[in-house]
Amino acid sequence: MLAGILLCGLAFFAVALDAALSARAQGTGGGWGAPLGRAARLLRQRRRSTVAADTLLWRIGGAGMLVGAFLMIAVIPLGEWTLADLDVGVVWFNTVDVMVWALVWLAGWGANSAHGLVGGYRFLAHGLAYELPLMFALVAPAIAAGSLAVGDVAAAQDGVWFVVWMPVAFLVFLIGVTGFSVWGPFAPALAADIGGGVLAELSGVDRLVLQAGRYLFLTAGAAFSVPLFLGGGAGPVLPGWAWVLVKTVAVLAVLVWLRRKLPLLRPDRFMEIGWMVLLPAAVLQDLVVSLVVVWKG
Repeated sequence: MLAGILLCGLAFFAVALDAALSARAQGTGGGWGAPLGRAARLLRQRRRSTVAADTLLWRIGGAGMLVGAFLMIAVIPLGEWTLADLDVGVVWFNTVDVMVWALVWLAGWGANSAHGLVGGYRFLAHGLAYELPLMFALVAPAIAAGSLAVGDVAAAQDGVWFVVWMPVAFLVFLIGVTGFSVWGPFAPALAADIGGGVLAELSGVDRLVLQAGRYLFLTAGAAFSVPLFLGGGAGPVLPGWAWVLVKTVAVLAVLVWLRRKLPLLRPDRFMEIGWMVLLPAAVLQDLVVSLVVVWKG
């Protein structure tokens, strides 16, 4: 329950910050309280449906986003405490993020709508480009720590944080986080040119659940970067759990801020970038880490 409350609190911070930045960009005041108003309107809104919609798959696509985000944070250490200290925590994270492929596509397919289906396929195209580089980015800290347990990876950064000598893996990891969160440059699946894509036919609580799932996944990904690259709970004065929260808030704020600074990436363009730039860079980063480990070993 505590983990869920913390995840929801951090996600609400991301929503409020995003709303405040949007209000500032439009030259209006406030914005921090806007998420509560939007949520209240969606809860009051009547659910719409389309002709011959596959309601079960449609609902699974949206609700699965919430479940996936909670599964993802299960292996993240909060100081000395971990909900599920799995020996394969890094693989667990990667498994859950691959689930998003099916969830977003089901949200588009289940509506029996051309716009939703196009949005789902756009997301799959992005996924083909970011997923393999993300896998190799996750391998780098695991190689350095000699373990797939997230706690061991955090503990291995006793002297120098991995982000210092694995900057490429860290950058590719954050790109993957924005990708499976359908966020920023990876939001053409929700673009206006296809009427909102996978969100086109969603209304009321269904729309609220899917949107909340996106923010929860963004938050979970930002939190996972802390034990993986930013030393976990290491830091002066404050207890370990506090440092995990502080670092998570910092990464999350940067990801939210960057949404307006980067243009949307067409899936075909990003597939070229992913396969020709990000994947070789991540593999080269793994090679460098392996050589360092062997040299030390």
